[in-house]
Amino acid sequence: MLPAQFDYIAASSVEEAIAAKAEGGDETRFLAGGQSLLPMMKLRFATPSKLVDINRIASAGLDSIRRHNGQLHIGALVRHADIAASDAVSGAVASAAPWISDPLVRNLGTLCGSVAHCDPEGDWNTVLLATGAEVVVQGPSDRRRSIDIGDFVVDFFTNSLADDEMVLGVHIPVPSGPSGGSYQKLERKVGDYATVGVAAHLELAADGTISAAGVAMTSVAPINRKATDAEALLVGNTPSAELFAEAGAAGPAGGGGGGGGGAAGGGRGGAAAG
Repeated sequence: MLPAQFDYIAASSVEEAIAAKAEGGDETRFLAGGQSLLPMMKLRFATPSKLVDINRIASAGLDSIRRHNGQLHIGALVRHADIAASDAVSGAVASAAPWISDPLVRNLGTLCGSVAHCDPEGDWNTVLLATGAEVVVQGPSDRRRSIDIGDFVVDFFTNSLADDEMVLGVHIPVPSGPSGGSYQKLERKVGDYATVGVAAHLELAADGTISAAGVAMTSVAPINRKATDAEALLVGNTPSAELFAEAGAAGPAGGGGGGGGGAAGGGRGGAAAG
């Protein structure tokens, strides 16, 4: 099936992209990698009247991965494969990146596009929940704000962005002390969406106890979900196989909300679909 007819704009600046999105509102989508949006358009599950391509925006650092002021900054045009190859990433982020979908999707798709898509079976929102990330967005007149990833998703395939906002990137805290993390998922076959997945992030105090813990789940609820009961069991205790087994048994039952959402743009379903 072919997509419904749409207008196409190749934006040359963030300001131009935001202006086009503001004019078109909810019927306009941003395009980065397109690995989520374009298949939905071909099936006519998504029928935007306008696509705003942000791939030609060269001056805003949207394609960069860098550490700055104790945070890892990942721009809206950074591909999954870029993250997998980067020396700047570690922990759960580094663990997840090489296993996102298949090589084609990893080379074209973007982390921020995945966040924008708000799919509860997506991997990145789970990782960002566990690591305490923020989504940085910009609106008209250079208005910027940071949104905690737990507040970014309102429902499945639905984010909290205004119609005139675009995601510039995500900021992930970089621990100053000993830390570690991982993302593990069960797939029917390689490249499938996760049947279930879990991200874990731990930070250690000077005495070897766990000072901070982030645990989140994929494909267990309408949105990616934090396992707050498991986190509470971990904090303040010394890492051990028995402790991890107890936390694992807690699972998502005490989950709490959180996860998923928009990337380079438009609420109610995403934007820089990638």
